[in-house]
Amino acid sequence: MSKEGYGLLKGKKGIIFGALDDRSIAWRIALACKREGAEFVLSNAPIALRLGTLNALSEETGAPIIPCDVTSDDEIESLVDQTKEHFGGGVDFVLHAIGMSPNIRKKKEYTDLNYKWFQQSLDISAISLHRILHHIDGKGGLNDGASVVALSYIGAQRIFSKYSDMNDAKALLESIARNYGSRLAKNGIRVNTVSQAPTKTSAGSGIKNFDGMYTFAEKLSPLGNPTADECADYCVTLFSDLTRKVTMQNLYHDGGFVTSGFSEELLDDLAHLYTEEK
Repeated sequence: MSKEGYGLLKGKKGIIFGALDDRSIAWRIALACKREGAEFVLSNAPIALRLGTLNALSEETGAPIIPCDVTSDDEIESLVDQTKEHFGGGVDFVLHAIGMSPNIRKKKEYTDLNYKWFQQSLDISAISLHRILHHIDGKGGLNDGASVVALSYIGAQRIFSKYSDMNDAKALLESIARNYGSRLAKNGIRVNTVSQAPTKTSAGSGIKNFDGMYTFAEKLSPLGNPTADECADYCVTLFSDLTRKVTMQNLYHDGGFVTSGFSEELLDDLAHLYTEEK
């Protein structure tokens, strides 16, 4: 990540949900926002705060940590109140980088989901965006012209079997972003999702055969898989005033994966593999 910024977020204030450790995309986005002149608060679930190393990011960026279970209306309201008190007003950007599937963790097949866990996946990974926007908008916590970005994945459109019920969660997340984007536009507020390529993070490592998914995308994408830092730079542009008319979009940040058919490198590798098997 570049150490020198362009001042794209100078004077802006925000909330960053979901940073866990220095490998997580939200962590890298926080560093990029700080580089560009932003102030923000950091938030994650209490259990994630115990498991992660968020205090180190707080010290590096000077951002306070406000714990929040995003499935709790009361905790989200408290977060909004504390954030407004900290900044003396509303925020200019929000990052939603929250996702978790008990079914994936427990290696449940999609055709044999535990439905209580399935509901938890949807509630934490997607419905939480609705809850956050509902409460922050209701409390006047979003400044006019603010930008909201939620991290998604192409599993919302295509089936990646090991991504299981998170395919459904991301599809719902993107739908919520579009619906809320249409309703907040009257105040110039943008809501978008960024469909990031497979990225080597702590969260990604919990998905079975993640290395295979990563390699497949790397070989198919003309530009290769973007890193967490490159995703952070892209999100900065969406938080900035340079993208004031971009809203209700699912924006692919995947090196060209989504529009690629097949690469010669991948074709040669498969031909070689099948020749060896015969």
